[in-house]
Amino acid sequence: MRVLGIETSCDETGVAIYDSEQGLLSEALYSQIAMHAEFGGVVPELASRDHVRRLLPLIDEALAKANCSAQEIDAVAYTAGPGLAGALLVGASTARALAWSWGVPAVPVHHMEGHLLAPLLEEDAPDFPFTALLVSGGHTQLLAAENLGDYRLLGESLDDAAGEAFDKAAKMMGLGYPGGPNIAAYAERGEAGRFVFPRPMVDRPGLDMSFSGLKTYCLNTVMDCGGAEAMSEQDKADIAHAFQEAVAETLYIKCRRAMQLTGHNTLVMAGGVSANLRLRERLAEGLGAQGVRVHYPRHNLCTDNGAMIAYAGCLRLMGGEQQEDLHIRVRARWPLTELAPIAS
Repeated sequence: MRVLGIETSCDETGVAIYDSEQGLLSEALYSQIAMHAEFGGVVPELASRDHVRRLLPLIDEALAKANCSAQEIDAVAYTAGPGLAGALLVGASTARALAWSWGVPAVPVHHMEGHLLAPLLEEDAPDFPFTALLVSGGHTQLLAAENLGDYRLLGESLDDAAGEAFDKAAKMMGLGYPGGPNIAAYAERGEAGRFVFPRPMVDRPGLDMSFSGLKTYCLNTVMDCGGAEAMSEQDKADIAHAFQEAVAETLYIKCRRAMQLTGHNTLVMAGGVSANLRLRERLAEGLGAQGVRVHYPRHNLCTDNGAMIAYAGCLRLMGGEQQEDLHIRVRARWPLTELAPIAS
């Protein structure tokens, strides 16, 4: 089974080809970060227009890299949500048109399920069941994943997700967009202990999270240092270090509780924030000592990409799922727990 995957949920245009026997054959990606950096965040209309410009050339590139013709594609998978409605429609309409013209099935894929399954593309892929930490720009969730599509929500961010908090904190310090990589780079030069940020909601039971208070604490610290324009580079590095430590420690504590609740011995972490090296270290330190194996995707599969969509679509297609009609449906909001379990 050979599947073309298309990802256009936000600010990356991703295309990949996955073969059920040979694995990932090719991938092509275009990031809009440079375009949106001027505005300090994603501008939905600009994102949609850029997907229109980039998608077809990237499909040609992915086919060429895989030395594959359109006649060798058995299905087209695409991100149907959640995400920016206009951006999703670009990918969905293109995927449906290609599937119809090639006479193959179209498979709508949940964006967050794509992230959740991305670590399964690695050589040391985990097996179901496992506990999952999904940390992307707009989502921070803990789930019990019993099988493909069988997901139980354990806890989630009640306001800002971790990725959003990174972006906003970076903007407060004048570090630019995207915030996560910029804060991580500054944090490497930061002095431990100069600032200590709170670990939100760790003193109460449950697995829900909140990062809005941490963001406010960061803003107050920046203002105490005279504001972004007056701060020294060392001030920024020290604040970045404290902020990153607080996020990593909070997520570790919540993951530890989740593992105790589910009884699983495997944690899967995925999404853009899963590329943060300090978060990976903290989970490995704390959970590894408890016999928990931590899995995450390779760096280029942490952010949005076509590979995870092609792979998730292939699994669902082999489980018997496909879109029968020609209607184009996308969902800007789509709880992962609404997916139906499917045989893997």
